[in-house]
Amino acid sequence: MGKIVLSDNVTLDGVVQDPAGDEGFRGGGWVGRLADHPQLHELALEEARGAAALLLGRRSYEWFAGRWPARTGELADRLNGLPKYVVSTTLERPAWANSTVLVGDPVGAVATLRRELGGDVVVPASSGLVRTLMAHDLVDELRLKVFPVVLGAGERLFGETAGSVPLRLVDARTVEGGIAVLTYARDR
Repeated sequence: MGKIVLSDNVTLDGVVQDPAGDEGFRGGGWVGRLADHPQLHELALEEARGAAALLLGRRSYEWFAGRWPARTGELADRLNGLPKYVVSTTLERPAWANSTVLVGDPVGAVATLRRELGGDVVVPASSGLVRTLMAHDLVDELRLKVFPVVLGAGERLFGETAGSVPLRLVDARTVEGGIAVLTYARDR
């Protein structure tokens, strides 16, 4: 049985919108350049090494697929080689290597994927998908990189929920730039 792991960059006030600054959001670019954060790069590589697959929403898939195939290095090699599953009703022919579009009921498809894959199925970004997975109790772990900035506006990682979602802090550390890396397990 696999484990669904949400992995996201987030501001102190919960914003996930436009971390790289290329979507036109007025507060975009709050992550800065990853080259300026070698410890974050190492965390991303560690996470990729431990992943059995990536699970993405269409917009996040297109963002990643537009960048990673042309990159080189150990992280690029690992991401490009991993199986990638995309939850989308509009994407028909994914171009990024090893990509599969999950058709039909996304909740059922992800539940099946979780049962059939061993290891971590990492969900980078994909805030809409994150909300769906949380609402259907399909999340096993959250890995949040919390950047020390408050934007005051923007799309938040979590929207309204039907009820509380109990979590347990299993790891906390700080990397350069005052970025808190928090890992929570679903407390079932």
